[in-house]
Amino acid sequence: MLTGGVTSAGEVTGSAGPARRAQTTPAGCAPERLPSAVARHAAVPDTLPVGAPGKVGVLELEFARAGGRTELVHQFQKAPLHITRPLFLDAALPDMPYVMFLSSGGGVLQGDRYRIGLKCGRGTSAHFTTQAATRLYRMEHDYATQIVELDAGPDSYVEYLPATTIPFGDSRFYQHFGVTVGDGATVVLGEKLMAGRLARGELHAYAAYCTDLEVRDGRGRLLFADPLRLVPGEHAVTGTAVLGDYGLMATLYVVTSARPAGEIADAMHAAIADTGLRGGASVLPGDCGAWARVLGDRSPEVESAFFRTWDAVRRLLLRVPAPDNPLGR
Repeated sequence: MLTGGVTSAGEVTGSAGPARRAQTTPAGCAPERLPSAVARHAAVPDTLPVGAPGKVGVLELEFARAGGRTELVHQFQKAPLHITRPLFLDAALPDMPYVMFLSSGGGVLQGDRYRIGLKCGRGTSAHFTTQAATRLYRMEHDYATQIVELDAGPDSYVEYLPATTIPFGDSRFYQHFGVTVGDGATVVLGEKLMAGRLARGELHAYAAYCTDLEVRDGRGRLLFADPLRLVPGEHAVTGTAVLGDYGLMATLYVVTSARPAGEIADAMHAAIADTGLRGGASVLPGDCGAWARVLGDRSPEVESAFFRTWDAVRRLLLRVPAPDNPLGR
């Protein structure tokens, strides 16, 4: 059963009691902590203020096994965030829904506060992505934030592979991504970051791009964390430990106990080596999985390398290939 929805004006409908309303306010969608590099830009925008219609986006989705496949059993959304109907597009995994996140705003603006909650029950499988690149527009006042909470239940298989994020000049953005991995679950996380509007010659002109990834097991124990702080005005972001002189960076994390961490890292490393791009792979702390990173100058070649790496993971863990552009992007 689906619950919740939006009107054409973006007002919350469905089961919106006091607790729900609190979760759709700016405070309810704000991260618990904010890096100082972003927080220092706090201000009252001279356009739509924080909390105005369309400035607080909420998306809550819950999935469960039903009828031999994974089904969406709960949905709550508040504009500008919404989704397409889950589609079953992968012939090799006919029980896995593909879910595309949409934004009616076309990009992230100053004062935006987004929260996405994804709950995948025991034995489910799901693939999450975005409609297109996420554009972080120029911000003259304040900043934008996004919280993503992904709960992968026991024995589930979840892929979260959004399209590239492009921070425009003077944008200020923070994302907190919290992941819970149940016993026997596999979570594949991807991130692709462009250094700016490269076709316009814009390179690291944003004010601050900060993210925190925290992955925990089903008992709440921290498996690993990966913080990212890119503040070009204060610290070089083109060093060997960051983006170097490249315009794009793609990262893939695979959290699983299905295969040895070293075996997964080796498979990803071999896939990257065949592309000729700069990159590599390694095991995650505590051998809870592996991760890989690729650097490049052109979006098509980095996208291709990312796909090859994801495909190598799919073939190793599921013995099926990654679908070739199933959503037509």
